[in-house]
Parts: sequence; C-alpha cells; structure tokens
Amino acid sequence: MTKEIYDITIIGGGPSGLFAAFYGGMRQMKVKIIESMPQLGGQLSALYPEKYIYDVAGFPKVLAQDLVNNLKEQAMQFNPTVVLEESVQNVEKHEEIFELTTDKSVHYSKAVIITAGVGAFQPRRLELATAQQYEGKNLHYFVNDLNAFAGKRVLVCGGGDSALDWSLMLEPISPQVTLTHRRDKFRAHEHSVEQLMNSKVAVKTPYQITELIGDGENISAVVIENGDVKETVEVDAVVVNYGFISSLGPIKTWGLDIQKNSIVVNSKMETNIKGIYAAGDVCTYDGKVKLIASGFGEAPTAINNAKSYIDPNAKTQPLHSTSLF
Repeated sequence: MTKEIYDITIIGGGPSGLFAAFYGGMRQMKVKIIESMPQLGGQLSALYPEKYIYDVAGFPKVLAQDLVNNLKEQAMQFNPTVVLEESVQNVEKHEEIFELTTDKSVHYSKAVIITAGVGAFQPRRLELATAQQYEGKNLHYFVNDLNAFAGKRVLVCGGGDSALDWSLMLEPISPQVTLTHRRDKFRAHEHSVEQLMNSKVAVKTPYQITELIGDGENISAVVIENGDVKETVEVDAVVVNYGFISSLGPIKTWGLDIQKNSIVVNSKMETNIKGIYAAGDVCTYDGKVKLIASGFGEAPTAINNAKSYIDPNAKTQPLHSTSLF
C-alpha cells in the first residue's frame, strides 16, 4: 500500500489550526488536520461555544461557535483532509518526510505545524469532598448551552474573564446570579470588571465555598465564608470557573525546545527541528501575547515559511488574497 504524503499536517484543529489550513489551501498545498477531540474548534467548541469573544479584529463581539463555524467554512473551501479523535503520540523525521504516529494510525507529511493550543486540558475542580457526585448534574465547569440556565438561580465561582463573562451573559436570563471570588481583586479585563460592578449580579468577595447542600443528585444551596462571616446561597446551578490545567503530553518527548509548557519558535514560527513549525497558544517567543488574534497572524507566517521549506523556489511572501480571486 502506497503511503499518502501531505505537504502540511496541522496538529490541532482550533482557530489557529483552521486558519493555517485555509492559508495552506491558498498556497495550493495538500493539507491534513489531525485533531484529538471529536470536533474541530478546540477550546472554543469544547468549553464555551456560547460565550462571546470580544478581541477578534472585525467582530465587536462574536459567539465562539459562530467564529469556529466561519473558520471551518473558510478552511473547507480547499478541501483539507480532516482526521478527528486521533492523538499524535510521536513525530519522527525519516530523510525529508515526517512520520506522525497517532493512537490509531500513521500519517506522512513534508512539514508539520503544531497548533495544539494549551495541549490537553481539564478544568480545575472544586476541591470539596461532595463535589464529584454533582458533576454532570447541576455542578458545571463550562457552559455548552446558555439557555439551559434560563430562569434558574446560578452561582458562578471564579475571578477571571470566563467567570465574569458567564455572570454577565447569565444576568439577562436568570432571576439571580451570584458571583463569588476568594480575592477582592479580579483577574479579568478592566472593562469586564466595570460592567460587572454596574450589573445586577450579586458580587461576593472575598468568599470561599465551604459546603454544598443537596440530596446527592442536585445542589440546592451553597455555603460561602469570609472569615467569620458565613452565608448560604440558594441555587439551581453552580458554574465553577477556576481555570484549566493543561499539558503538552507526548509533544514534550519530540525533541522540541520547550519553555514553561510552550514550544519556542523564531520569527518564522520555526521550531528547533527543521520542518516543524508552531503557531497559536502552543508557541512562545520574546514578547508573545496569547490571543486568538495573535494565532491568526502566526498561522500564515508558519504556512508561508513551510512552503519555502518544501519548495525553495516558492516565494515566502505570497500575493494578497485580493490578487488571487
């Protein structure tokens, strides 16, 4: 059986990976995406499809899943091969071809772009002995369907952007939204904090959750404490946003230069292994800012330099898209 060799294989089907696939198509490259999740979209689809994103150029605000759908439509016009529910375990270079071994099969590529975001991720869980029995019931670590909370009293826990965003999005549809955070100061954007303080959300700081009251099936109330002050908040649902624990997993064993769980790249998005590039949240360089918008710039830089790597006669700087259509 003849092995099929692709020009570019993109590891990770999040926003940066999808835009890289589109741009690879623009450069007339044969593109494959390998994604470990059952769907494309990365964290946007897996964790907060109904959350608004405010820092993508050209969109005053856009729902995460809508952004993913647009990225997919953009990328799929060039018919890349998409492989879902496969996790790349190892990457080895044999002469000029990379062999990518997943948990299910083997893939071959002339160049590789890693757009794996933060790697494998799982939420930081509520550290109470009774918490686990309510997970998957009315204790949530992310929101897939905002409407499922309509008419319900919701307690949101956390002090970052996700906690504040969910609180503000729930406020119009919930009779009671309470936000509790263990510190007085929030880690969210200043604008979000200002919106929160001018909303109807009941803000409880600095409070910690000390007890869940329920029947083993659903939480009916939550005890929060601030020193000697103890309050009981009646709830229909609890949303915990304590952030995520991420790991690069097998990527750490591929011989790449890694600093603080990120792959080091240069201004061409090249890693220390010739022919392997990285873009998006998975990569780092001096002055790196981890935004979706940054990944959208890094992805075409990686593709264009990979194009030159594969074909030395190709121009790194292509024509603008307006010149091609």
